[in-house]
Amino acid sequence: MAKVQSPCIGVCKFKRPGPAGAHCIGCSMTRDQKKIGKTLKKRTAAEAFLALVIAQQERMGRYAHWRPAYLERCLRKGRHSAP
Repeated sequence: MAKVQSPCIGVCKFKRPGPAGAHCIGCSMTRDQKKIGKTLKKRTAAEAFLALVIAQQERMGRYAHWRPAYLERCLRKGRHSAP
């Protein structure tokens, strides 16, 4: 079974203010969230984390570009794409 792809789409510019500090303009994660995402080993935890990031994007708005970029990245890496 393929791994769950990280929500990161490779932009990594923390210029957007948000509820938890500076958020990435590409995926909406904070630096702390990126660190947490890298430590998740269980599939259920990774899927839950991905759902959290998607909910965060919806709350913050202006992340319509993320889903197509994420799906493309999943296809390229041959990984699971939940959203």
